[in-house]
Amino acid sequence: MGAVKLEPRCPQRIGGIVIDPQPDWSFDGLLSELSLIEKKLHISSTSPFSIRKSGEVFSAKSAERRGFVMRVDEMVDSEEDSKGEACDWPLVRARRFTCDEFDISYDSEDDSMSETLCLLMDKVGLIEGALSELTHDHQLRVKDEIRNQILAWEADLMIENNKFTSALAQVKKYVEARQEMDRKLDVQYQRKKAEALDNHLTAVQRDHEHKSQIEERRIRDDAAIEEAKRREKALQEEKFRQEKLRAEAEARLEAEKKRAEEAKAAALETERKAAKEAEKKIAAEDSARSAAAAAVVPSTDATGSPKRASLGILNDQSNKSVSDGVKTVQQAGNALKCAESALKLEDRRRQIYQEVAAKNASLGLGSSSAHLSLQSKINRLIKQISGSKENVRKKVDQLNQIFFDSSCPQSISVAIYAEKIVDQCVNPNNSVFAYAYVTVLLASQVPLVMDLVLAKLNKVCIYTVPKYISYSKSSFDTKAAHYKAIGYKEEDGQIENEESYVSGIASYMSLYGALVQTEIQGIQHAHGLGEGWSWLARFLNALPANLYTAVALQAFLEVAGFGLYRRYKSQFKKLLSVVYHDFTSAFKEPAGVNPKLSRAITGIRTYMETKGFLKEPEGRSLQNSLLSHDFVPDLESSDHYHYQQSRPFYHY
Repeated sequence: MGAVKLEPRCPQRIGGIVIDPQPDWSFDGLLSELSLIEKKLHISSTSPFSIRKSGEVFSAKSAERRGFVMRVDEMVDSEEDSKGEACDWPLVRARRFTCDEFDISYDSEDDSMSETLCLLMDKVGLIEGALSELTHDHQLRVKDEIRNQILAWEADLMIENNKFTSALAQVKKYVEARQEMDRKLDVQYQRKKAEALDNHLTAVQRDHEHKSQIEERRIRDDAAIEEAKRREKALQEEKFRQEKLRAEAEARLEAEKKRAEEAKAAALETERKAAKEAEKKIAAEDSARSAAAAAVVPSTDATGSPKRASLGILNDQSNKSVSDGVKTVQQAGNALKCAESALKLEDRRRQIYQEVAAKNASLGLGSSSAHLSLQSKINRLIKQISGSKENVRKKVDQLNQIFFDSSCPQSISVAIYAEKIVDQCVNPNNSVFAYAYVTVLLASQVPLVMDLVLAKLNKVCIYTVPKYISYSKSSFDTKAAHYKAIGYKEEDGQIENEESYVSGIASYMSLYGALVQTEIQGIQHAHGLGEGWSWLARFLNALPANLYTAVALQAFLEVAGFGLYRRYKSQFKKLLSVVYHDFTSAFKEPAGVNPKLSRAITGIRTYMETKGFLKEPEGRSLQNSLLSHDFVPDLESSDHYHYQQSRPFYHY
């Protein structure tokens, strides 16, 4: 059979390329031509491999079955390797697939260009051509099946790879979860172990602290017992010394009184003798005159007249002497207004104060560095006193240590305390109730403290006695002398102004009122509410109504009125009624003229109209703290012994 000529159903020239330049093509030539066309159409850059025949065309016996190889460019591999573990893409392992007569491999462009173009095929018969077409169709079907199978295997491989990757990720997550759980369990276990160890150490430390506290308490109790014994001994010695001083002072007073009486008796005796001698002389003169008169005029009437005249002269002289004494007493009474009992108490305190001052001066410690250091220490402790129980207890202990220090005489430290506590009360924002608590507690251990503090108050403020000195030209040469007598301070030759003086009166009277109203359970207070009642009675009976007395009374009532009312109830109300109706209306100067006087009167009336004595003053009760109630109890506990004191009250 002859060759079959195939003609395409399209133009034979497209774009300058002849689709069938040579009608007789061999298979190799056809492949070469196709490769050349691909290169011309720039398809070679997208196809990394070519297809070539590996043996005889369509020869079943001589055909060698070669595998289909898929290669990956080394540059691509190197780029993927450089990315590291950032992209975890599933990789498909290359596999070899066998084909009958074709393989795909890399061919260089030089090889494909060097091949010679051959004829498409030789001339064959019709049967051979049909067989060739059938063989070609069969090969195409087989290739399609192989390709489909390969794609299916690749898809299955990708699915399995994804499943494996997912399973591996789940395993990793599970491992991480287990590790996290193990870490948490370990942390929890470590925490429990640390808590158990901490609890054990805390228990051990608590037990050790408890034992230490017991030991410290025992040591403190022993020290307190020893300190109490030492204080008791020192107190007994101090009491004995004070009694001795009082006895000596009384003995001196008795001796002076006795000497004064003896001097007075001697003077009276001298006057009596002089009077007798004068009488004898006058009688002798009268006798001589009578004899002469009898010789001249024998008349008894003449002799009687001179006698009566002489007697009248003596009577006039005697009456003149008596009238002069009465005038002096009246002048003194007009200048000084005070109850006799209050003057006696003031004299006793002043005497004690002077004796202590003389004793301290005899020791010669006033200018020493130790004395100055002691003053600074006591002053600092007084400034640190506040209205809390713990603070009061601490300051009392510290001051007692100073008072009972054997290196310094007690009289010096007590005198310094009295001076500083009175000076400190005039400062603003002072705690007069806390000062009163400290003073009363110190006086329970050292009675000299209260005597010196009251003596100092009587010295700087005469209204704490109470007494008043009025001005008179016969008693005072100048007004300045009168101001000094009633307590005005003088600095650099200048007398302080009235406002400063009035402010000082209010401060001193507040401290005095706080002292008399402070009563502590188990502590004997020698100058308590009974003395406050006596002060108020003496004040209303003896002192006139003026600016100074009004300020003093207002300050005293605002501080001590609450305690006096709790003690005396209706009796105290009666005294307040006297103050309201008599004292506040007895002012000679109209209240509107002097603003200070107006404020004082208004303050007193407001205090009674609003019943200020029912309200506890601020700071009277100490704040709760670690202070023992047995040492400084609340003032409410003092209601049970209001009437247990046996000291008589003064009623005027």
